[in-house]
Amino acid sequence: MARSKVRVRFTGPMSNLASRLTCAALAAGAVAGAVVGVGSAAAAPAVLAPGTEGLVPGLAASYTFASNEARAQGIPIWITSGKRSDAEQRQLWRNAIATYGSPEAARRWVLPAEESPHVRGKAVDVGPWEGAAWLERHGHRWGLCRTFVNEWWHFELATTPGTPCPPMWPDAAVRADRRGN
Repeated sequence: MARSKVRVRFTGPMSNLASRLTCAALAAGAVAGAVVGVGSAAAAPAVLAPGTEGLVPGLAASYTFASNEARAQGIPIWITSGKRSDAEQRQLWRNAIATYGSPEAARRWVLPAEESPHVRGKAVDVGPWEGAAWLERHGHRWGLCRTFVNEWWHFELATTPGTPCPPMWPDAAVRADRRGN
């Protein structure tokens, strides 16, 4: 039996809500066999990429599309840290304070659980460096952007797919302070 294909193109400005709803629908399998035309067309993933468990659906789908494309180009990429529990983030926070000497210094690298996008399933850290560099260059095609100058590994959904990424924040502390967290 032939499967029909749905073609979704992000050709102009598209609201983040519409973008995220499309990715969520694809991640949930609601659009079987879809072809997403962002840059070059890529088949929708039948299975989400490893490490995407617990991520918001749009991020899980966007990362899966991007990692599939990277691997097709021979670029190694994987999630080193995605969704974190409150307890995991609290331990990372305690460790960072011990390492950097103060909460102010630690905030450049780790946020408290109540402020971390990882706890909400809205951020991924990727490796190796080659994969993260590729994602920084191409991730905007799926709405994925590196968000901190000091963290080459940290990515979030931060733009409408196919549009440029916004400027990076110097570090997590600056962004958190500017957002009033």
